[in-house]
Order: sequence, then C-alpha cells, then structure tokens
Amino acid sequence: MSDAAAKFDREFLKAALALANRAEVDHLLYIADVPIQPSELRGRKCRKKLTYAVTSESIADEFKRKKEKALVIPAYDYSRTERVKVAMVSALQQGAFKEGDLILCLTGRIGRQPDTMMQMRIGASLDDRVAIEGVKLGDNLDSQVVDALIQLALQIGQEGFEGHPIGTIICIGDHNHVLEKSRQLTINPFQGLSEDERNVLDPRIRDAIKNFSVLDGAFIIREDGVVLAAGRYLSASDDSVKIPLGLGARHAAAASITATTQSIAMVVSQTSGAVRLFKEGNIVLELHQTARRN
Repeated sequence: MSDAAAKFDREFLKAALALANRAEVDHLLYIADVPIQPSELRGRKCRKKLTYAVTSESIADEFKRKKEKALVIPAYDYSRTERVKVAMVSALQQGAFKEGDLILCLTGRIGRQPDTMMQMRIGASLDDRVAIEGVKLGDNLDSQVVDALIQLALQIGQEGFEGHPIGTIICIGDHNHVLEKSRQLTINPFQGLSEDERNVLDPRIRDAIKNFSVLDGAFIIREDGVVLAAGRYLSASDDSVKIPLGLGARHAAAASITATTQSIAMVVSQTSGAVRLFKEGNIVLELHQTARRN
C-alpha cells in the first residue's frame, strides 16, 4: 500500500470515529478481524460503544480477553452490504442492540481495513428489501440456536456437498404443528439419538446437517436446537402466500409452513446459494453470497 493510500485510510478511520463519538450514535459495529489501534481510540467516547464482528471464535476470544465486545460471523466472501446484514442479525440475536438504536457500521473485504461506512437504525430498513424489525424472531426461540443455524445455512449455500450445489429447508420452532403438517420422505437419520446427541449447538451435529442436506425434504428443529427430523416433506398449503417470481418449490413450502404455524424457516437456494429466512409467510431476511466455493 502506498503512503498516500495508508494516510487516506487513517483519515477515513478518524472521520468515522469522530462520527461515532456523537451522542446520537449508540453503537459502533466494526466488522474486521484486526482491531483498531489503541492510539486511535485513546480519549474517545466511542470506545465504550465499540463491538467487533470477527470471523472465528479464536479471534473473538482474543478480543474478549482484552475486554472488548466481539461476536462471530461466517468467514465467507460476502459483499459489504451482506457482511453488515450478517453482523447485525448476529448482534440482534445476542441482544447487543435494541429497538431505536443508531448503529454506525464499518466494513470492508476480509483481511483488509474497512473502507465502507453505513448507518443503521434498529427498526428502519437495512436496505430496500430487508427490514431489521422482521429479523426479531420471537422470545420463544433460542438466540444461539438461530444464530448457529443462519451461519450453517450460509455454509451450506457457499460450500454445497462435495463440490456440488445443494439446497435445503431448515424449520425452527412450533415443532408439534410443523410435524403435523409434514410427513417423512426418507429414514430419519436422527431417530434413536438422545437429545444431547442431536443439538445444533454441537458442531458435530451441524456437520451432520450439512451432510444430510443432500436428502430431499426439510429439517425440523425444536426451539432449543434439538434436531427432530430430516427428510420431511412439508405439506402445509396456504393460497394467500405469495413469493417473488423466480423462487421455486422450496421457497413456496417454507412460506406456507411459516404462514400456517408459528415456526420460522431458512431456505438455501440450490441455484445461487442465497439464504432466505421466512416468518409468517414472508421473507424477512435475504443473504446473497458473492461467490460459491469451487
């Protein structure tokens, strides 16, 4: 990097920190694995507002040892807007932000200093298509479970299975009604396991879900993260549900099951790898990946 470019980056950061110092800004969300230098934060009020979004648990643990707030987002190569969305959803699920908060977000490409600044108010739009209030999924859902499954869905969309793109549906919550409105297509690979052995908070179970995503049908997951079934055909139907043109049977099934139950559903698109989250028959979150892994 040239001296001129490095100087410009420093000036950009200083300007962003000056804005974050203002009383109307409630939080500074810094989406990068490399921390802001202590000298840049010395004497600034925004230091108490700072939350980092990083790409691994080990990096987050290192920040927390230094008494910094940190949350983890997937390490894949999203666009800048998508990285903000992922970080905001993770922060909301963990209760880091509340209704009405003004968030100043700094982001960029992975491994580089942030080069983009966005302001977001909880309750306003993330962009023209996604409203942050729609991502508030209900107190009955475990925030850790939802966050883990969003990240898992993104991994499935990005990686596929053995180099081949795959799509799937993950239903969470209101499991009794979802089971009533679905039927088993294949042998349930999770049947017979104890509840402790099939909770999505266990990384081994998340790996199993990735592998079983090649099966037709949906995953049914209880509010606390216990996987009840895989390979379920969602038979719920609601003629009032409308999905955007170009979306197929998986999206229609997810819209219908969430319109007729109190569940939420994540759909991984086999075509694009995009992840869409449905609630009450509507898309409340879309996450698009810039590229899929070959």
